[in-house]
Amino acid sequence: MKTKQSLTTVKELSVGGVAKRTGVAISAIHFYEVKGLITSRRNQGNQRRYTHDVLRRIAIIKVAQKMGVSLQEIAAAFKALPRQRTPTKKDWDSLSRQWKESLDVKIRLLTHLRDDLSECIGCGCLSIDSCPLRNPDDVLSSKGSGPILFQ
Repeated sequence: MKTKQSLTTVKELSVGGVAKRTGVAISAIHFYEVKGLITSRRNQGNQRRYTHDVLRRIAIIKVAQKMGVSLQEIAAAFKALPRQRTPTKKDWDSLSRQWKESLDVKIRLLTHLRDDLSECIGCGCLSIDSCPLRNPDDVLSSKGSGPILFQ
């Protein structure tokens, strides 16, 4: 017979268990942890153990990345979430509102890039000083000649 204590104990997941449940490589899980996006604890055998909230957090990370949200933006947004609690629909609404403005800017930039791409193909990047994508309005001319963007 199960006791009340055993029913309320949260079963933790190994890194392999998290990888299997999320479809994310173990190396990516470790990377997310290094970046502060998820957390684990170490058991007596010094193995990582994750609580179930990590599954939802990784799902949010993957969806946000598909939308073009950077890991830095995700990390900043996650700071507002309580640790060791599965993010809720309300949390997602808050996160998505934060990212909407940034995504709108990226969409405008990508639209501009798409619309100007035919000019770029036409010049073949032989006229870097007048390229509307790489050097709009020749703004780099004031910094000198040569590959200024890579110095």
